[in-house]
Amino acid sequence: MTEKLFIENAYTNSETSIVKECYQNEVILDKTIFYPIGGGQPGDTGTFKWGNKEAKIINTYSNQDNSIVHIVDESDPIPTSGESIDISIDWEKRYLHMRMHTGLHLLGSILKYGVTGGNISASKSRLDFDMEDAVDKEYVNAELEKLVDADHPISSSWITQEDLQNNPEMIRTMSVRPPSNAEKIRLVKIGNIDLQPCGGTHVNSTAEVGKIRLGKVEKKGKRNRRVNIELGD
Repeated sequence: MTEKLFIENAYTNSETSIVKECYQNEVILDKTIFYPIGGGQPGDTGTFKWGNKEAKIINTYSNQDNSIVHIVDESDPIPTSGESIDISIDWEKRYLHMRMHTGLHLLGSILKYGVTGGNISASKSRLDFDMEDAVDKEYVNAELEKLVDADHPISSSWITQEDLQNNPEMIRTMSVRPPSNAEKIRLVKIGNIDLQPCGGTHVNSTAEVGKIRLGKVEKKGKRNRRVNIELGD
């Protein structure tokens, strides 16, 4: 299993790691700062450097053993098992993902409906809500601005499967549920406005989200509203 450094500190953008396994253009490390694709958030991209060699990481995913697999560009060299390498993520992209992910949690705290799907990207992100009502964009935009301006702190903690089963209201996402085979489940808490299981990367406070606004709102079915958000940078 790979040690996931991004869980405790999403702001670490470079690290030194040891190569554990290599297979074709896939590399597993002893520890990593690369977030693997999952929960609607893209896998990190970045760079490996060792000696006079360099390799571009084009995607990252988690395998069945819960190890994180780094996919190397096929035109680049591959490090060997046991080698010490310097790793770095594409920080600008990651930070946008962090701001977006927190922004979606804020959106969900305003629209208190079940979430049936979601996706995060650097340019826009979305949640699909199990709702029939139309979305009042002016109201939601105003509430988002208030939450960002309030500078709510963001923290994480852990609970057991039993605790989560005893508090099912914590689970907002209907399409992607927390892993049932994990001993502990990570909770992300935003001030006193949102608390839910989440394995993604977030900023330290709502103020870091910055300017955020609703994008397109689409009706995808009788009980499905797709709500997009965009950053105002």
